[in-house]
Amino acid sequence: MARVTLSAQGAAAPGTVWQRYADVDRWPSWSPQIKAVHCAGRRLSPGMRGTVESVAGIRAVFVVEAVDHDRRTWTWRVRLGRIRIRLHHEVRPQGPGSATSLTMYGPQLVLLAYAPLARLALHRLVRP
Repeated sequence: MARVTLSAQGAAAPGTVWQRYADVDRWPSWSPQIKAVHCAGRRLSPGMRGTVESVAGIRAVFVVEAVDHDRRTWTWRVRLGRIRIRLHHEVRPQGPGSATSLTMYGPQLVLLAYAPLARLALHRLVRP
């Protein structure tokens, strides 16, 4: 299992960035590969389960492992067929704006293939 960490900095306030994560209906607004999130709840919570639908119509199953709204961190597992990855997200203040990081664990080729899309999403996440 490999590990890849990505990060981005931007002018959006940490609270704004966190709300973009916490409200799953907002994910498509900053993550260009996501078309929709299908789950019972609309706010990130531990144990939340559902599917993430890509713009190509592919659906990946997910479960949220942990959420800390005060520290602005969360971790989830995503599965697409036999491919399984674990993603840990953090948001923190950075100067007048914020910084976000994503650490992914999974098969190296999958992580490297996904990294450019994830990097783009992180940069969009922290923009004002």
